[in-house]
Amino acid sequence: MILTKAQYDEIAQCLVSVPPTRQSLRKLKQRFPSQSQATLLSIFSQEYQKHIKRTHAKHHTSEAIESYYQRYLNGVGKNGAAPVLLELANEVDYAPSLMARIILERFLQEHEEAPPSKSVINSMLRDPSQIPDGVLANQVYQCIVNDCCYGPLVDCIKHAIGHEHEVLLRDLLLEKNLSFLDEDQLRAKGYDKTPDFILQVPVAVEGHIIHWIESKASFGDECSHHAYLHDQFWSYWNSWKSVVRGLAFPDWKLKSSLFLFYKMIPGPKCSSSES
Repeated sequence: MILTKAQYDEIAQCLVSVPPTRQSLRKLKQRFPSQSQATLLSIFSQEYQKHIKRTHAKHHTSEAIESYYQRYLNGVGKNGAAPVLLELANEVDYAPSLMARIILERFLQEHEEAPPSKSVINSMLRDPSQIPDGVLANQVYQCIVNDCCYGPLVDCIKHAIGHEHEVLLRDLLLEKNLSFLDEDQLRAKGYDKTPDFILQVPVAVEGHIIHWIESKASFGDECSHHAYLHDQFWSYWNSWKSVVRGLAFPDWKLKSSLFLFYKMIPGPKCSSSES
């Protein structure tokens, strides 16, 4: 179904005061039963990431880091099996995986001779069994598996969904007997930045001419559309000389996704390239 701007604003407003937990997602689904779980989760994740970006700096001051670390030490000193880090993250309204990174970095600075490299930190977050302290390893693991929006587990899920949507889109194009070139074929021709698919014969959808398609396995809100325009789509304009508009795939349904994108990104109605 098509999600109107008013419906999106209502969902986003509802998310202002809820923590990033699975319980909140269940409540959101009860509040908006007509919306799919995938759509609500994607909006939920994007709104929470905006919040984290706005508040990121205050959690990384030396005073904040030391306060969190001492609270962690006091907490596990009383009960090492309790979800100390997870509860701390929820209390200060910070993503559990990011809190785990702060505490892990602080721990390694205290116990290692040299400052930990970013690659070492990332490796330990992906596999907490590498952390030399068993209690901290368990605390980090709890944060990773309970984080809905950040962390290596979420990154893997996003990557898998993105790949799945590209496969679904390819199958749809083949089913419709549309001739296209994919990213690998375009890179072989020397293009560095490419959409997922170039249609060798453009098609018209609802009065709009589609030259290329970029699949995004996430909800296309206004902010992300403008970011994609800046980071990707205008470069497609330079390569293929078409007016950029866009096509996103929150649920990979061509028609509803198309409406969502071209209603939010203003542009001429004809001779446009949908991605």
